[in-house]
Amino acid sequence: MLIGDVQGWVDNFVSFDDRFLERIAAAWPSCMAVLPDQAGEDDMTINLVDRLAKDAVVRRLCHWVEYQFEPFGLNPDGSKYSKGIIDLAVLFDWERDRYLAYECKRLNVINGGSRSSLATVYVTQGMMRFLTEQYAEQLPVGCMLGYVLDGDVSFARARISAAIGAHGPVALAEGPTPLEAIETIDRFRTRHTRPTGSQIELRHALLSKLPTVAPHA
Repeated sequence: MLIGDVQGWVDNFVSFDDRFLERIAAAWPSCMAVLPDQAGEDDMTINLVDRLAKDAVVRRLCHWVEYQFEPFGLNPDGSKYSKGIIDLAVLFDWERDRYLAYECKRLNVINGGSRSSLATVYVTQGMMRFLTEQYAEQLPVGCMLGYVLDGDVSFARARISAAIGAHGPVALAEGPTPLEAIETIDRFRTRHTRPTGSQIELRHALLSKLPTVAPHA
């Protein structure tokens, strides 16, 4: 829950995301160097969080970076329950309800010589969790990290855009709108209307596992 000017919090989250992605870009090469080309999502996220938690700049920017953060929901009787597990979350203080969530998904996965974009999964099992407020309840900003395993970021982005357009429940209000790249991280944003009527901005960052595009059909 946010107290005060919501737009002020949006600006703060957006500004933080820009700076945080700079640190992700710095950590990314050494993080991926120790993992296989088709690494699992959890392995990639664990190694990334480990490096970010040790980064001196990140330590100044926030209170904590947590792998598999569990936000709490509130039952009518006042008891709390788990709303699920967010791949990566940034906490700015001890307030658990105020965080910036990063949902991570693999893209362009190579299996048996063929490529699966997994863009539909990115939308239905990633973005939609923000729309239903399973993640980022009453918060105005959420983030997606796409791990592009074959290095073909243009293909991944095109497939994500198509999957967004094909999935009505995503309730797209604006975008996809390009954002300035940070190092090699390709970025865009979308805005969506939740069933409650509130809107949320999702910020998307596509990180390439490989330095060059690997052609696959």
